Amino acid sequence: MNSRWIAAASLSALFAVPLALAEDGEQDAMVAAGRAVFHKCEACHTIDSAKNGFGPDLHGVVGRKAGTVPRFAYSDALKNSGLTWTEDNLRQWVVDNEGLVPGTRMRHVSVSDPVEQDYLIAFLKSLK
Repeated sequence: MNSRWIAAASLSALFAVPLALAEDGEQDAMVAAGRAVFHKCEACHTIDSAKNGFGPDLHGVVGRKAGTVPRFAYSDALKNSGLTWTEDNLRQWVVDNEGLVPGTRMRHVSVSDPVEQDYLIAFLKSLK
């Protein structure tokens, strides 16, 4: 093998580990910041999959079909929306839920700052 290639591969491996750790640390920080943003939601929502609050629990919400949490009485508008809680749909929902699903019963609490949305979604994605 070419010694330059070995040296380049060694350097790549040397820097890959700290980069991966930095990315994990950044993700951890985003999740923690998202937990703080979630305080706006806690008055109605829980993250305990065994119980609902005034609103449905949000444990595992990312990727879930809207209106499907057991033991929660959703509005017909949300049950029939056909939505899946993708990142994009969650962003639209937290900005203007009535605009996304007219006729929903959820009281609107706007999270219009895209950075706060990033944090909130990182937190919600961590709830698996």
